[in-house]
Amino acid sequence: MRIDINLASQPYEDARQFWLRWGTALAAVAVLTLALLAGTVTGWFNARRDRAKIADFRTRIAQRDQTRQQAEDFLNRPENRATRDESQLINELIEHKAFSWTRVLEDLETVMPARVHLVSIRPELDEDNQLALKMVVVGDSRERGIELERRMEDSRHFARTRIFDERYQQSTSGDNAQMDIVAIYVPETLPEPAPTARAENPKAQNSKRRKPDARPTANSPKH
Repeated sequence: MRIDINLASQPYEDARQFWLRWGTALAAVAVLTLALLAGTVTGWFNARRDRAKIADFRTRIAQRDQTRQQAEDFLNRPENRATRDESQLINELIEHKAFSWTRVLEDLETVMPARVHLVSIRPELDEDNQLALKMVVVGDSRERGIELERRMEDSRHFARTRIFDERYQQSTSGDNAQMDIVAIYVPETLPEPAPTARAENPKAQNSKRRKPDARPTANSPKH
């Protein structure tokens, strides 16, 4: 029988296996560290870019608000109030001219849920000169009004819809909930008709159709 005896002062270790195992682990940790570091740096740059965009947007909004405030202050001067009132009147006339009761009721009919009835509706211009509709509707429950609000928001003809008042009372018809709703109405713009060609003067048309009389080019010989 053969017995191997290690006469070295230190126990035998396989250095190749040691460095192979630990080297692989260290390489994996290094790759993971580099990936995390790259993600952190990329996220930092993206956040910095987003902060710059947000700051730019805020600056633009502040400039716009300042310009608007200056314009309002200018129009609120005593010498400019007549011009302001006249422009507001013209804008109201333009908006009311574009307002069609038939179209509004048709658009409301497409979004009105079952067991909800329109009691009254009043159009008016808000502070941004947008056409707002103030409506009073009744239904058998509050959920019907919320459903109407959601449908109006999903429609392309209504925006910024909200319920600003609610009242409840017992009714024999089942309409126990009465809600006041306001929404911005976005009318559908129709394309302007193409200008028609002007009719020509009838006399000019007759003169164009009339041909000149034929005249002899030479005198006929006498016999």
